[in-house]
Amino acid sequence: MTSLDPTALSLDELRSLRNELQAEDDVVSYVRRVAQARVDLVRAEVHRRERGERPEDISSELRVVLSSHLTGGAPRPPRPVEDLSEHALSDELDAICAEHGFSRIEDLSIDELQHLDQQLTSFERRVSDDRRDRFDRLDALSAELVRRYREGEASVDGLLGS
Repeated sequence: MTSLDPTALSLDELRSLRNELQAEDDVVSYVRRVAQARVDLVRAEVHRRERGERPEDISSELRVVLSSHLTGGAPRPPRPVEDLSEHALSDELDAICAEHGFSRIEDLSIDELQHLDQQLTSFERRVSDDRRDRFDRLDALSAELVRRYREGEASVDGLLGS
């Protein structure tokens, strides 16, 4: 992605771009958490088989996997979230899962599970890299906003009028 010089943006452009990137991060973060949960579920299925357990024996591990992805992670202020399941990244994740048999995970061979794990892990890494790039751009925009407030180029009164 092309990097813009935050110092060249107007205050409104700076705020607008920062808000846009934060909204994009909501989508990327959601899809990343879903991808991580699916990787963990595939790995839990592999481990269940390695231990010789029955499919119903995975229920306690399933609860741990799901609860860690629903409640885990770094805390951040809550923002309103729309339904993100219809986003292109979410669609891509669903396509990977459909193509490689995620919905019939108990019927997959070990080789198929390992291939599914590889596909999901590759997707999650790509999404994570994109997210890191977005964080770098958000940090640069935030730093420029802080600099403008600190140096008096922008005022808090301007925020109240928005």
